[in-house]
Amino acid sequence: MVELNRNQITAAVLAGGMGRRMGGMDKGLVEIAGKPMIAWTLDALRPQADRLMINANRSLSDYAAFGLPVIEDRHGGFQGPLAGLHAVLSAATTPFVAVVPCDTPRLPADLITRLATAMERDGSELATAEAGGRVHTLHALFRRDLLEDLERALTRGERKPDAWYATRRWSRVDFNDVASAFDNINTPEQREALAAQLHSTNESSP
Repeated sequence: MVELNRNQITAAVLAGGMGRRMGGMDKGLVEIAGKPMIAWTLDALRPQADRLMINANRSLSDYAAFGLPVIEDRHGGFQGPLAGLHAVLSAATTPFVAVVPCDTPRLPADLITRLATAMERDGSELATAEAGGRVHTLHALFRRDLLEDLERALTRGERKPDAWYATRRWSRVDFNDVASAFDNINTPEQREALAAQLHSTNESSP
């Protein structure tokens, strides 16, 4: 595999879920420390890839206000993150696509670089973060040419990311040094705790 650089990668935020654990709220638009959660996520991604997009299935005008392409699932009915991945792989024109969920706004600054390094080293087709004893299946980098195989998987009813990943050449990348970056926000209490941390980070920044 040739060495990856920013212009070969599209990064997409997956915001197409139903937000069941947040009472049906559109999680990407939930405000934390004065701005929507997805805005924090996009700010963390911009230095890591030349092209950005958002996968969403509702609140489309709100997401469009961020000035990025908003891609809806091609498989309707809120079928889960693989449907969102399918949508962004279909829309991207770069050979590699990175995805992250909208509810982990403290992304590592070198997330994509470390995933790409593992893919180059292992000759793999996708790479995911692993930290805190968990594989974070939606913090991932993919070869775009996996699209056809993913389409077949969705057509036969596959909905679990790790089950599909296991059929491909898959690298798991150790991020235990920044494990808290993958904590997601599912409750009001978690939201308030993160807001306090982000306020503290902003105040300490030059």
